[in-house]
Amino acid sequence: MREAQAVILPLEHGLSMDQVGAILGISRGWACKLRRRFIQSVGKPQTPKQKRGGRRRENMTLEDEVEFLAPFFDKAARGGILVVGEIKQALDKRLGRTTALASTYNLLHRHGWRKLAPDKRHPKSDPEAQDTFKKTSGT
Repeated sequence: MREAQAVILPLEHGLSMDQVGAILGISRGWACKLRRRFIQSVGKPQTPKQKRGGRRRENMTLEDEVEFLAPFFDKAARGGILVVGEIKQALDKRLGRTTALASTYNLLHRHGWRKLAPDKRHPKSDPEAQDTFKKTSGT
């Protein structure tokens, strides 16, 4: 409706674009833009453009990502360690090009993986052997 008003008001009533903008409650630049849009569309109302958003730069679809990560998550579920370097190499091979390490971390983050901090001590450590080493070492 505003596009049509931006065309009709100057033609029928001899208003300037500044006045048209004031009447429509928009700036002069927007009034000109609306008028140009209406003239280019030859009177047909334009459908609104799709809004930005979504995954426009995705390497794989979400389903492909789930399929790609399944063997790695299965290995981790059986007690294995999830090594990001291996996943990155497999991702580079699958895509046929190198990717940033951050892309691999983003991929894992999207699918619920989080980096767990290691334990403070090794599970096979022997505290008594460490104490005796401390006592017998030269310090």
